[in-house]
Amino acid sequence: MPPSKVMEQENIAVGLDIGTTKIVAMIGRKNEFGKMEILGIGKSKSLGVHRGVVNNITQTIQSIQQAVQDAESSSGMTISDVVVGIAGQHIRSLQHSDYITRTNSDEVIHDEDIDRLCNQVHKLVMLPGEEIIHVLPQDFKVDGQAEIKEPIGMYGGRLEANFHVVVGQVSSIRNIGRCVKSSGLDLSGITLEPLASSNAVLSQEEKEAGVALIDIGGGTTDLAIFKDGIIRHTAVIPFGGNVITEDIKEGCSIIEKQAELLKIKFGSAWPGENKDNEIVSIPGLRGRDPKEISLKNLSKIIHARVVEIIEQVYLEIKNYGHEEQKKKLIAGIVLTGGGSQLRHLKQLVEYITGMDTRIGYPNEHLAGDSDSETTSPMYATAVGLVLTSLNEKNRKHSSAKLKETLPPVHESTTQEHKEEEMPEEQTVQPQSAQRGFFDKWADKFKEFLDNAE
Repeated sequence: MPPSKVMEQENIAVGLDIGTTKIVAMIGRKNEFGKMEILGIGKSKSLGVHRGVVNNITQTIQSIQQAVQDAESSSGMTISDVVVGIAGQHIRSLQHSDYITRTNSDEVIHDEDIDRLCNQVHKLVMLPGEEIIHVLPQDFKVDGQAEIKEPIGMYGGRLEANFHVVVGQVSSIRNIGRCVKSSGLDLSGITLEPLASSNAVLSQEEKEAGVALIDIGGGTTDLAIFKDGIIRHTAVIPFGGNVITEDIKEGCSIIEKQAELLKIKFGSAWPGENKDNEIVSIPGLRGRDPKEISLKNLSKIIHARVVEIIEQVYLEIKNYGHEEQKKKLIAGIVLTGGGSQLRHLKQLVEYITGMDTRIGYPNEHLAGDSDSETTSPMYATAVGLVLTSLNEKNRKHSSAKLKETLPPVHESTTQEHKEEEMPEEQTVQPQSAQRGFFDKWADKFKEFLDNAE
């Protein structure tokens, strides 16, 4: 299948979302309008993952292969490399500020200076067994002049920056890499799942105004907070839809499969909604009498657990400093992930937090004719991973083109070029420095995996 292979390298990307309840492989490409078309999707039950962390390598490999085969057969393409999302209870984030002194302050600040500053942050001493996943610059200071969003092209001797650093467990990251490699795939990149989901469901206006994205998955609830277009806070809370199912199973003495169906079909996060006499009958096991369950009790069980999850998330939003005027999240909360489909969840979140809330569907960047199934909040992370990969390929491609077209010029003309570029680049730039480093990290990681064979 040579044609598909060529296409794949050019403008096609594959996202692999390794979740606690499902594994999704999604193939997508950018169409002529800059929107994303989904070419194929494969889904399998995730058996070897608990709370976002791989705990059974063999089963995870089988699930990945199953999802990839489904995606290949639905698209007629061969998948060779994937971008993987990482989440799990081991993820934590911290704020850090660092600086570099430039040797020649007569030259303008370049990408290399920001790379050097990011590399310095990567040398931070972590707890044993932890590794830095992302280094995200927040804002810069040049020679003491604060609150600079874009230092490239400016003069200065001392370059400082505040960073949002995301940290994860080395072993968990390597296990995911091992599963992908053993499934016969190349790992072209790793992205934090809340970042991927936010690419899929948030608009630029929301990121500017201030917004908290809550992605309620099966095993974990991911949080990403944006303000002024920059990510400010990330957190992973080790509870998700599965603990709600578990509670229903225990509370109603039924098996897991029935508990999951009950939650999806009749579940509600608001107990006042159901009348006392609303009852659902569940068939008994192996000829036993059917069980009768009151819907009011069911929603009470769900409500108790959902309140606990929301309160933990709200605590993280407060820790970020939402109550300070300057850090206020004007756009409120966006709920996404499979767990966000629970009835009356939006109302409950608004009631507990007092913040405007909407359900986030990943159709912000999708082509108009996309299948209604793929625009479900369940696929937000997968869509986000494909988008992240496509944007990255696009960025590499355009920077390579720019290098070819730019003649070797002296300082002043470079300056003019910078000024011409700035308007389009502004929104992308803060991430590009971090991406550049991240590519190197992914390469080192691949090298490690090859040596471990």
